[in-house]
Amino acid sequence: MSLPGKVLVKRVGRRIRRARIVEVEAYLGPRDLASHSSKGRTARTEVMFGPAGRAYVYFIYGMHWMFNVVAGRIGRAHAVLIRAAEPLDGWDADLSGPGKLARQFAIRKNHNGLELTGDEFHFVPDPAYSPRIARSKRIGVDYAGEWKDRPLRFIDVRNPVATRLRS
Repeated sequence: MSLPGKVLVKRVGRRIRRARIVEVEAYLGPRDLASHSSKGRTARTEVMFGPAGRAYVYFIYGMHWMFNVVAGRIGRAHAVLIRAAEPLDGWDADLSGPGKLARQFAIRKNHNGLELTGDEFHFVPDPAYSPRIARSKRIGVDYAGEWKDRPLRFIDVRNPVATRLRS
């Protein structure tokens, strides 16, 4: 499943929050030096090596939770970071970065490993919407050697939120 254009649905307290995915970054397993799995199989990365469709959630810079979706076959440790989304249903929220998105959706450590197909937390297609995808290099992975310039960032440039995203 391609994530840009899909709608993320999550229960936050008594409310159902929905947002269209606008920007993602792919991480391609242990050979990808920008991926956490490049450091090997650890307690932190174990969920990445498991089945697709689960949440990989981690804390960075002592202040932000990051939300990823495990992708690919078991043992491959592929994941997709959800970087930005467009709030739907009149929800007024800034979802223009991965930390902001996780904060607004109340995504925390307890979501790590959660299967993303339940009533509380899942993705749905929107057949009436067709994203237009542009690719670019990922952000903030200058340490990743040859992997830093790979075009593994995907942005739905049709979406108005995309105009506010940094390049």
